[in-house]
Amino acid sequence: MDNAGYTTLTRQSGLMREMSVIANNIANSATTGFRQEGLIFSEFVKGTEVGPSLSMATANVRSIDLSQGTLTKTGGDLDFAIEGDGFFLVQAPGGQRLTRAGSFALSPAGDLVTNDGYPVLDPGGAPIFIPPDATDLGMAADGTLSTGGRPIGQIGIVAPVDPLRLQREGGVMFRADEGVVPVEAPRAIQGFIESSNVDPIGQIARMISVQRAYELGQSFLDKEDERIRTTMKTLLK
Repeated sequence: MDNAGYTTLTRQSGLMREMSVIANNIANSATTGFRQEGLIFSEFVKGTEVGPSLSMATANVRSIDLSQGTLTKTGGDLDFAIEGDGFFLVQAPGGQRLTRAGSFALSPAGDLVTNDGYPVLDPGGAPIFIPPDATDLGMAADGTLSTGGRPIGQIGIVAPVDPLRLQREGGVMFRADEGVVPVEAPRAIQGFIESSNVDPIGQIARMISVQRAYELGQSFLDKEDERIRTTMKTLLK
């Protein structure tokens, strides 16, 4: 196979990965707190022992869209959303994680937890306990929880130190290996949840473009294979 064939194959591989990313975005267009992903293509130049360098396409880096999703009113005392920057801090089995999915519940022990049962943490990394008699639970914009006019805890609202290195884990959970910092002047609201920020129409349009690009590349590879076979048959006569 010549250089053009290798270059096309690397592009085809990247397009297949992008199709998988797009399909996952569309599948989660109704998932609370989901963040749309994209795939970044870049050029990879590899030197050869003979002849010019070989230019190939790579698509191994995923980008996470951190734009605001639509806020939907639920009226639930344990439903929270963040306007603007920030994530809720939670404790997952692998360590502290970030999420924008603020549909929480109470554990049998009275701790505030996610739908997966992971404890929601305060700014210091401790679980948040909700007293059994907290029938009028309220939350301030900075995440401070109160009942009967007295504060009982504060939900940790943080931001990753390096948003570009944020890693997705488990759909709506993210890992920030570079660490997190408190969000200055957060804007959290109670009785709302944040919808997915996926643009379904835009994603479907992109899927069609990727499919057409893949079909064009496959057509080139088929014609190149036919050309090589014809050449070999001619030379072997």
